Amino acid sequence: MFTGTFTAIVTPFRQGQVDEAALTRLIRAQIKGGVTGIVPVGTTGESPTLDYDEHIRVIELAVKVAAGRIPVIAGTGGNSTREAIYLTQRAEAAGADASLQVAPYYNKPSQEGLYEHYKAVAQSTRLPLMLYSVPGRCGIEIGVETVVRLAADCPTIVSIKEAGGSCDRVSQLRAALPPRFTILSGDDSLTLPFLSVGASGVVSVASNIAPRAVTHMVSRFLAGDLRGARRLHAKLYPLFKNLFIESNPVPVKAALGLLGQIDPEVRLPLVGPSAKSKEVIAQTLRDLGMLA
Repeated sequence: MFTGTFTAIVTPFRQGQVDEAALTRLIRAQIKGGVTGIVPVGTTGESPTLDYDEHIRVIELAVKVAAGRIPVIAGTGGNSTREAIYLTQRAEAAGADASLQVAPYYNKPSQEGLYEHYKAVAQSTRLPLMLYSVPGRCGIEIGVETVVRLAADCPTIVSIKEAGGSCDRVSQLRAALPPRFTILSGDDSLTLPFLSVGASGVVSVASNIAPRAVTHMVSRFLAGDLRGARRLHAKLYPLFKNLFIESNPVPVKAALGLLGQIDPEVRLPLVGPSAKSKEVIAQTLRDLGMLA
């Protein structure tokens, strides 16, 4: 299930409210672009600033628009186990196909605490779970040994989104985990290196902008066309990097705004990009032939 290109889709806003029409258009564009699946209400979807009802409404809309054509992996993690369970159960009731579970942030649990947290979430739902290790945002890493314990003890924990920036760690995970347990890159610029050491795909920010190209890069690698995958990586690399010129999802929303797909509005405490960053983003789109 977790092999290929999954778009960490943005949550469009207009005048402070979720722009459901724009989100519907974005999801349809992702399906047309051939992505494997979508991941609503993750970091890129600004989950920290959505209230519970908005959070679940985005998932419900994603499920409705996807209509079984692609899986919907709902971001329902949190730094409170009770909250993560609540959101995951509501996402399951809404029809999500799986759940992305970020490492608990700010309160910095021990590895034993992480194990018990994820075990409790897994026991609360029938949904397949994808762990999400992103120490740059959470302040902690889900240890390799902890992932191995969870994979062994919780049959529904079947994947990890790895955003620690280390091919060495991906190699360690791949060597320690059973083949059925998949590893997905959480950084667009590292997708190709991660694939080369055992990852099976990506949860991508850049595929919001270029779904077909990112999908082709991953699928070509998995099909054994290494030269084709490298060529696409080289072409897309400036986009991969410049979509993180400021905090995600500020640049990707600015890019989608420049392309006329959404209003680039973000919620406080995020603000729009600086004029300099916006020009870098615009030039990147021009260089790719996406913007006149």
